[in-house]
Amino acid sequence: MEVSIDPAATAWLLASTALVLLMTPGLAIFYGGMVRSTGVLNMIMMSFISIPLVTVAWLLFGYSLAFGDDAGGGLIGNLDHVGMAGIDPTTVRSNVPELLFATFQLTFAILTVALVSGAIADRAKFSAWMLFVPIWATLVYAPVAHWVWGPDGWLAKFGALDYAGGLVVEIVSGSSALALALVLGPRIGFKADAMRPHNLPFVLLGVGLLWFGWFGFNAGSALAANGMAAAVFLNTMIAGCLGMLGWLAVEQIRDGRPTTFGAASGVVAGLVAITPSCGSVTVVGALVVGLLAGVVCSFAVGWKFRAGYDDSLDVVGVHFVGGVVGVLLIGFLAAEVMTGGPEGLLYGGGLAQLGKQAVGAVVVAAYAFAVSFAVGKLIDKTLGFRVSAEDETGGIDFAQHAETAYSEGVHGHSQKRPGPFGSGQPNRERD
Repeated sequence: MEVSIDPAATAWLLASTALVLLMTPGLAIFYGGMVRSTGVLNMIMMSFISIPLVTVAWLLFGYSLAFGDDAGGGLIGNLDHVGMAGIDPTTVRSNVPELLFATFQLTFAILTVALVSGAIADRAKFSAWMLFVPIWATLVYAPVAHWVWGPDGWLAKFGALDYAGGLVVEIVSGSSALALALVLGPRIGFKADAMRPHNLPFVLLGVGLLWFGWFGFNAGSALAANGMAAAVFLNTMIAGCLGMLGWLAVEQIRDGRPTTFGAASGVVAGLVAITPSCGSVTVVGALVVGLLAGVVCSFAVGWKFRAGYDDSLDVVGVHFVGGVVGVLLIGFLAAEVMTGGPEGLLYGGGLAQLGKQAVGAVVVAAYAFAVSFAVGKLIDKTLGFRVSAEDETGGIDFAQHAETAYSEGVHGHSQKRPGPFGSGQPNRERD
């Protein structure tokens, strides 16, 4: 039976694709506000450069490796669609044009690699990052996408559920971020200097754009304009709200006052955790997912100070930990009315689904970490991944881009030329 294009689904996916693409500039503003004034342009550029680099890699190899017919064992797709060969405006996938489906998935890949950049803020060579991006998108993102979302992917057949990217986006980016943070080492002044966000309005603007785009990210993954898309849309809204409330509650109890930075971080934590589970849990489940993510991630961002890894902008603490929370909670909260079959422990499904979710999280995290560490080390040994100590302390924007964001620096520091502005980038100041 020939599959025809559904105009309503196509219209919704066109809009969703635009929403997801907007998330990368939103992330750039979010990350840009979190760093110090001497590194804001570099941080923004690391996100923006991911757009063309991943696009080229995706159209040449990535899409075929991720969504092409299986080449064996559910591990990787074949190369039938290299350079988008065999796909034209009449080709259909899931009732939408395959060109549109490929573009929608491309925006996921772009955002995922951009997320990784937050862990190495203020100390990475821009040229090294440009080399890392397409290699990573091909060797890490595309295979994991095939495992989880490919029709013959081994994790898909195994039964691990990931509606919109808890495994493919959040755990992959968080694990890879940890690997790169270890390759580059901590910023000068880590643990010693206060590294606060230089522009909290930027942070809030960025998270607003991310939240807006996240509706396309999650509800667009329904690939249809139907009741499931509506349910996922609402779950996304709920989890973002409860993530904020959970984080702020922890700050109020622990620190005595809620912060705007905590509010923004809580929203992201809730959205991260609902990403894998939005198509598996009910409204009540979304409340639990968002609240737990906000609480757990608010503590997780401080782990780096005890463990000694410098994840500059808390990619591990929010995206990895939040992704794990969301993936595992499917094993507890999955409801048949949403999944069409699998049920979580609390809905009478036993431990089976929880076990599948745990296996998916462990395997994906280990693979992403190992390959990212190897690629990062190779680049570091050849091109060099880290800027010089002089460039890091003098200001990475001027050193890497010959520009500064402000003619007069924030906090009274002039940025007309590089100088001793102190060390590192701002981040949450936590003990």
